[in-house]
Amino acid sequence: MLHPDLLLLTVAKTSKSPIAEIKIRALIARDLPAVRKLWTQTKGIEIAEGDSLPCLNGFLRRNQGTSHIAIGNGKVVGALLAGHDGRRGFLYHLAVDSTFRRAGIGHKLVDRSLAALKAKGIVRVLLLVAHDNRTGIKFWKNQGWEPLTFANPMGKNP
Repeated sequence: MLHPDLLLLTVAKTSKSPIAEIKIRALIARDLPAVRKLWTQTKGIEIAEGDSLPCLNGFLRRNQGTSHIAIGNGKVVGALLAGHDGRRGFLYHLAVDSTFRRAGIGHKLVDRSLAALKAKGIVRVLLLVAHDNRTGIKFWKNQGWEPLTFANPMGKNP
């Protein structure tokens, strides 16, 4: 019997990806080096302050079970960082290896993280997409996400 926190997908062979059984599970600290490598190889994802291994470890400790990883053919092929502040949820750094895209992996990672946030009582989730990340904008709009026209994101280092 499959562990309830593990999701299996079978990805059909395409011109870019081999047949693979994809396992989706909660992201844990020991996955972080491979996940960071995927992020650095993914166009549209910016590694910034807060993305060091110590910072990410702290994020995972505070948000257990909300971030997810996809593993296929023995390597990380997708990841999503997700967490909350007790009021709003936030998604960061959704990435799928280019050879495994368009197989539903990104959708499943998002679905799993949203379900985990909902189970923790979070009713609204936000994310940021770079203005020039057309692929990302199209993906999120196709998932039903809406641009927030009433607000502009702002930031400051303390």
